[in-house]
Amino acid sequence: MLAAAALVVTPFVPAASASAEDTGGVLAWGLTYYIMGPPPEASEGLSAVSMGSLDAIGLKAGQVLVWGDNNFGQTEVPEAAMSGVSAVSAGWAHELALKNGGVLAWGNNWYGQAEVPADAKSGVVAISTSELHNLALKEGGRVVSWGLRTDVPAAAMSGVTAVSAGGDHSLALKNGGVIAWGGDSFGQADVPADAKSGVTAISAGHQHSLALKDGRVIAWGRDDNHQAEVPDTVQSDVVAIDAGWTFNLALKSNGDVVAWGSNDQMEGDPLGNGICGPLLAVSAGDRYSVVLKADPTAPC
Repeated sequence: MLAAAALVVTPFVPAASASAEDTGGVLAWGLTYYIMGPPPEASEGLSAVSMGSLDAIGLKAGQVLVWGDNNFGQTEVPEAAMSGVSAVSAGWAHELALKNGGVLAWGNNWYGQAEVPADAKSGVVAISTSELHNLALKEGGRVVSWGLRTDVPAAAMSGVTAVSAGGDHSLALKNGGVIAWGGDSFGQADVPADAKSGVTAISAGHQHSLALKDGRVIAWGRDDNHQAEVPDTVQSDVVAIDAGWTFNLALKSNGDVVAWGSNDQMEGDPLGNGICGPLLAVSAGDRYSVVLKADPTAPC
């Protein structure tokens, strides 16, 4: 299966990330068929984490760490990504990193998603992937797309402040309103009126979408696992959101995590997997999640 990877604590960061002052270690739960880890070096000092389809990527003092499946060489971090990286995002067996305003990509290249276009090699301020296409946000708010999808609507050619790549659709945030394009089989690209103003964060899942507004979550699109039904627990005090394949994670202001949607691999039950706050960052994939905790050994 494919997966939806991370978004956001701050508008310009594509993975659900801790601040530069807050670092922690990785905790993980859910389907473990491909992901066996995290590795020992991910137990502390990470400032960002992103869950892909078959692997996870983390950022530690500017160095990229990748663990999980390696059928496409995605865990073999290139030399350029061993220092100076400021953001990371994991896709369907390929990885993205942002360094000095340029995108680095490696791993699965079925649709050219690991071939960085010239337009994304400088002046980039944010990156996002979750499956088979990538988005880069340029200075000035212009969106660049490559891989399975290359289209960008006119509305996303300027003024955009955040991006999120989903399954076959994309989200952008502009002047507090969500812009969506691409696949729309389940209404995932049909932005509800409530998400057209006042939004501070976005996250695109496989075939559903999330937005954060005034500390509450808005959801739309595919709902076969109730992933587009917002529970009462995320109607206030939410500071970060991430849409996975068929489930979601939300980070509360007190560091608690809330999950809803599918639960066939207990992906919707963090506490049942021994995961409790206070957390720094959350990222949902295909029935598998990774989070950052200042002290991952602290008991619940």
